[in-house]
Amino acid sequence: VQLQASGGGLVQAGGSVRLSCAASGRTFSSVFMGWFRQAPGKEREFVAATTWSGGSTYYADSVKGRFTISRDYAKKMVYLQMNSLKPEDTAVYYCAANLGSSYYYTDKYDYWGQGTQVTVSS
Repeated sequence: VQLQASGGGLVQAGGSVRLSCAASGRTFSSVFMGWFRQAPGKEREFVAATTWSGGSTYYADSVKGRFTISRDYAKKMVYLQMNSLKPEDTAVYYCAANLGSSYYYTDKYDYWGQGTQVTVSS
């Protein structure tokens, strides 16, 4: 599975950004598609996840109600719509694919994209 994330940039607090993740290769083998983020000096953390099959969604408490994850199976795309952005959302955002275990833990993901920077100014 190959993943390519895009869509990051500089945005003001309260603004919105939409991230995209293009998946290719043996995508049918992955169950969960997730977004993670890593801020400078911090560990990578879970943001949101969804499933290819039924579209179930999962969110970190810090983004619930502001971020929305979605997927288009036919196009092999996963999106992260981020609204009401805060300076603390500043991080490099990564999409990842999981072959079927827990959606939450970083080390359960098998494939990672290259990351895209999101910077939220106050």
